[in-house]
Amino acid sequence: YVGTDKLLPMSRFTNPGAGGRGGGGGRGGGRGGGRGGGRGGGRGGGRGGGRGGRGGGRGGGMRGGAKVVVEPHRHEGIFVARGKEDALVTLNSTPGVAVYGEKRISVEGPPGPDGNASKVEYRVWNPFRSKLAAAVLGGVDNIWIKPGSKVLYIGAAAGTSVSHVSDVVGPKGAVYAVEFSHRPGRDLINVAKSRTNVIPIIEDARHPLKYRMLVGMVDVVFADVAQPDQARIVALNSHYFLKNGGDSVIA
Repeated sequence: YVGTDKLLPMSRFTNPGAGGRGGGGGRGGGRGGGRGGGRGGGRGGGRGGGRGGRGGGRGGGMRGGAKVVVEPHRHEGIFVARGKEDALVTLNSTPGVAVYGEKRISVEGPPGPDGNASKVEYRVWNPFRSKLAAAVLGGVDNIWIKPGSKVLYIGAAAGTSVSHVSDVVGPKGAVYAVEFSHRPGRDLINVAKSRTNVIPIIEDARHPLKYRMLVGMVDVVFADVAQPDQARIVALNSHYFLKNGGDSVIA
């Protein structure tokens, strides 16, 4: 019963009558016992146990304190939280606020001038919801985005990845987030309300001249638009906004 193709009990084929199907012996017994037992026991036990441990690791162990150590990643501005499970994290530029329900980790920061250590908060970057995070975990050589960078982010959607890019570039950087669809654009605007380095632009990236007055010259053009003419969109925006020696990334 594991996987997408569900196997039917043999009683369905060997005895298609009312007794076999409805009878507790064939389907009721086989399925109730096999599936209820096997799935409930094996999957519920194994998976519930495994995932319960994961929930514990992330929810409990990942809360910080002595159990979690945060180390800088090879890519500047990104960090790795090492606990029961390792996780990719970014320094939260709006402490106490989660953008899309992601887990947050508080750890002791370096001691201040008064000698007291302050709390530092990080946000877990989920690679299943961000192609950029998946690329970093996959070992990509360079993402070109670092603290202080100015980034033109095409295909910003609701601002999930944009919020982490905002964390990476920090207060000295800027993220010009372009999204054409109005519904995720509303969420993007809400993200930008608490992040002063995010400039939301609800416009079609095929017509960069429509937002030329909003975007300065940028260090990086990042595009995630899933369109057949994506390369043309990147080239057009790079022509207008990318600095000499700048870089572009296509997801």
